[in-house]
Amino acid sequence: MRVLGIVCSPRKEGNTEILVKEALDAASQAGCETELIHLAGKKITPCNGCNTCLKDGVCNVKDDMQVIYEQLEKADGIIFGSPVYFYNVTAQAKAVVDRTYPLAFHRKLKNKVAAAIVVAGNMGIGQALGFLYTFFDLHKMVIAGSGCGYGNEKGEVKRDGAGATLGGSAIEEARSAGKRMVKLIAQLERGKERK
Repeated sequence: MRVLGIVCSPRKEGNTEILVKEALDAASQAGCETELIHLAGKKITPCNGCNTCLKDGVCNVKDDMQVIYEQLEKADGIIFGSPVYFYNVTAQAKAVVDRTYPLAFHRKLKNKVAAAIVVAGNMGIGQALGFLYTFFDLHKMVIAGSGCGYGNEKGEVKRDGAGATLGGSAIEEARSAGKRMVKLIAQLERGKERK
């Protein structure tokens, strides 16, 4: 089993990365191979709407997204993490979502397990989660839930009470999302074996 974590923050080592790493660590401890992608520093051009991907499922824009396509297709589970910028996911996250159109049209992510990690300074978690859950649903992915937290400065998600649940732990929410992902991947694998 392979779980991919994508950090859609423009900065490295921030709160989103901390929580995505916690979710991946929980998946790794449950027996999964894990991989982390940082979008910071990557060149991902917005979709140009050419629709050439509708024919063969291949995007003709050549940039860092080409490697991400391969990693998305290899993964059994995908943890998509974004901080909240202006009450939704980052521009980096939106660029990746838009560029997955070839995968959606050809159902290449169907039945992969997905989880969301969202970090906000104080508001916008609901909007960002709604966006990510819609993204997962459009790809016909199996949603394992989310891990959310509050924090402005790097590392604030580690403090007590930084979780989205009242008085909860953001670290525990992220780890729970990673564990749920592994359980769902295993259930789906067992289901395939029975067929």
